[in-house]
Amino acid sequence: MANTSDRTLRLLSLLQTHRYWPGGELADRLGVSARTLRRDIDRLRELGYPVHAQRGIDGGYQLAAGATLPPLVIDDEEAVALAVGLQAAAQGAVAGIAESSVRVLAKVVQVMPARLRHRVEALRAMTVPAEWGRPAGTDIDSAVLTTIALACRDSERLRFAYTDAQGRATDRHVEPHRLVPVGRRWYLVAYDLVRHDWRSFRVDRLSAPDGTGARFRPRELPAADAAEYVRGSLREPPPHSYRVEVLVDAPAAAVRARIGRWCTVEEIGAERCRVRMMSDTLDWPAMAMGMAGADFRVVEPPELLDRLNDWGERFTRAAAPPPGGAMNTA
Repeated sequence: MANTSDRTLRLLSLLQTHRYWPGGELADRLGVSARTLRRDIDRLRELGYPVHAQRGIDGGYQLAAGATLPPLVIDDEEAVALAVGLQAAAQGAVAGIAESSVRVLAKVVQVMPARLRHRVEALRAMTVPAEWGRPAGTDIDSAVLTTIALACRDSERLRFAYTDAQGRATDRHVEPHRLVPVGRRWYLVAYDLVRHDWRSFRVDRLSAPDGTGARFRPRELPAADAAEYVRGSLREPPPHSYRVEVLVDAPAAAVRARIGRWCTVEEIGAERCRVRMMSDTLDWPAMAMGMAGADFRVVEPPELLDRLNDWGERFTRAAAPPPGGAMNTA
């Protein structure tokens, strides 16, 4: 017979698998008596798991929702599915949960056996995301995010290679503070031990992060929080970045529903709104304005007007009937 701890974990796994277990069947699955099963159920309750019992000949047990979330027991297949789902969420597939997804992913990966990590990595490597409008080079390996997240959590100094906006490569030694998602990018807020100052690093420009094992006492951040620090560092647009402002003849709510994930939409009237965004390329703002589904006027930059005129001429030629009649599709 399995020891008490192993049997308790097995019981918890079974209760999480089925909504309701008849008492006799559950005892048979565990290879214990009804009396031992009741003791194991009481042990789970002491640990915070709300197990409801139904008395009588056909009585049984079921795991119910409680006031707090106790630890979960998951099998190998569920662990792989959880890690892959968290990786997708960490890349911004679901708006608003990227940061919390990285925290949970770091916890899962830390305790995941090597055989499961290999399966997760193989599935990630063989999966190609089909996402429009994502700037080149912004895909981030989830292993990089989890390494940084664990270093932030444990106050562990971190070394990594970094390439700045001008293409200069440097080696960095930092005290990591927080990861901050902004739009479709991730930033690491950290104290640079070589430059003796706070910095924000774009994670897609960061490679080979490695925890040094050296712990540090957290310093006071010169901002209300990490998100405010990153916003302050981004107020001045980086080189080769465009500040886009467009007036759209449509309600703000309708425009937000279409493109609000990638820009700021400000209501300026019942049927008009202002759209602002930063972009490394003019192709994405042009595509976004087409997706807005309404007439619009470009405020800035003037280069966007040139790009729209170019697109418009090509679209007009594509829509025109070919000389001499119907198009030959052979």
